[in-house]
Amino acid sequence: MKEVVSKITFTNYSMCLRDAVASFTKQLINNLFDVNHLSKSGPETRMQFLKIIERLSLENGAEIWAAYESYFTEIREKLDLDAIAAHKNDPASKSLDEIYLAYPGFYAIAVYRLSNQLLKLEVPILPRMMSEFAHGATGTDIHPGAEIGASFHIDHATGIVIGESAIIGDDVQIFQGVTLGGIQVKKSLASTKRHPTIESGVVIYANATILGGDVVIGANSVVGANVCITESILENSVVTVQSENKIFQKRN
Repeated sequence: MKEVVSKITFTNYSMCLRDAVASFTKQLINNLFDVNHLSKSGPETRMQFLKIIERLSLENGAEIWAAYESYFTEIREKLDLDAIAAHKNDPASKSLDEIYLAYPGFYAIAVYRLSNQLLKLEVPILPRMMSEFAHGATGTDIHPGAEIGASFHIDHATGIVIGESAIIGDDVQIFQGVTLGGIQVKKSLASTKRHPTIESGVVIYANATILGGDVVIGANSVVGANVCITESILENSVVTVQSENKIFQKRN
């Protein structure tokens, strides 16, 4: 028998909620990094949050906000470590201010850390909406359910995918086009670990793909560009793919 899918109604959710979440996310990051901005806009940000929570049919918005707000100092400290890692790893970086203001990878990480904490507070929908706002703004798709350690650096953010059950250790650096994904996409596997574990100190270069929930990339390993990995590798490994460039002279 063909499954009947009910139509979604927007009695409590409307498409303009997406705009509200985008505005809230930008305001939240401004508050996190600018004390003067926070003193002026803090109450407004709280009110934006409460309105969103009300639209999501949750009744304990004030309590959720109080719990969420208590983590802001910790989140800012983690983000400062992320910025320091980016400045250390990227030879093109001239200052920490440049990281904070001009690096889309850092912006994506900032939204991730904020949305991840909301998910831990069991707030529905909003964390995913925040992460999709960052996806559209930066080209980096980090599911808020992923677990990412300290001093995380994304270099050239475009095209990065980090799945829901991915686990990333400390001091990890990844480049554009990296995918940390699952081999299977069956709905029945939704509650399982579908995405890889990346241990601390790993560098993953451009367009590498690492697939599978049982896959572990050992600490201090280097995964080269364009590599596809579907099985675990030991710590201190270097994985590369052989490629051959053929050069011909043009005919006049």
